[in-house]
Amino acid sequence: MPNASQSQIESKNLTILEDQMKHEALACKKSGVYANYFTDPTLKSLAQDISLQHRQNFDGLFQYLSSHQ
Repeated sequence: MPNASQSQIESKNLTILEDQMKHEALACKKSGVYANYFTDPTLKSLAQDISLQHRQNFDGLFQYLSSHQ
């Protein structure tokens, strides 16, 4: 069983996680905006799927971060 010091995320890794979460949030937002611009149903659906995937990536990173508090 890991002790408290092993469950803490190192400062450098925390910075990397923070950066990646920012990238995922931005990509989610951008692809959502693009989905609203598209009139072609195929492109609209693709952009929505991409937005959802980035949201799931963000949620996964957040869940990982939360588990190490």
